Amino acid sequence: MKTKPSAVEKTIGIEFSDKGLLRRALVHSSYAYEHLEDGPLDNEILEFLGDSVVGLVTAEFFCSTYQGLAEGELSKYKAVAASTESLSEFALEKKLHKYIFLGKGEERSGGRKKKTILAGTFEALLGALFLDKGYEVAKAFLQPMLQKTFRRTDPGHLVINNYKSALQELFQKENLPAPSYRTVTSTGPDHSKTFVVEVYQGTHPLAKAKGYSKKNAEQRAAQKALKKILGVKMKDLGSEMFIQKK
Repeated sequence: MKTKPSAVEKTIGIEFSDKGLLRRALVHSSYAYEHLEDGPLDNEILEFLGDSVVGLVTAEFFCSTYQGLAEGELSKYKAVAASTESLSEFALEKKLHKYIFLGKGEERSGGRKKKTILAGTFEALLGALFLDKGYEVAKAFLQPMLQKTFRRTDPGHLVINNYKSALQELFQKENLPAPSYRTVTSTGPDHSKTFVVEVYQGTHPLAKAKGYSKKNAEQRAAQKALKKILGVKMKDLGSEMFIQKK
């Protein structure tokens, strides 16, 4: 007897053959830790697999969409699409925040809004889709979101970059040593730390920023430094990437 689609299956528009696989994709480690007696597996292995699925789908998408771009530029577009920022937005678009299984502490601390949890859940769902339905279904699920996000970007007239790379390139053009980054503080539990990082030109501090990982905090600090140095408007693509007219 065929079971009825669950609420999450109706939301994403795909019915799983293995319902347990779908449930596992939605189980955050905080929930699994609080329910050890029930033996629910968390979604971290599926997230690991989904990361590769996202990488392949995005690489294929940009190679076919922007055929004239060099490998370095394609890598920058791929980095935007596969970033925590973008994946968390995709997760919200599919309303995954409503269905994540979170531990009590994570629930109280606003886990359903945390970008790392949302992005990880989205990757886990892609991993589960790949195992349950195959690559083509996983690609068909992600590709429309990529098309929607990048339909207005014209690589012939735009430069896409991440803030750390752009700041380093700027320093190289001026024959200056590469910028350095120092972690000022890191607070919070291991699964939900907040980092404050400062970027320096030699011994001179340029900017300080907070982020949900060292990498994210470094990008935000580089972003502040770039805007301070250049004084130009850049169209942000989340907290790590930007687009600028050539």
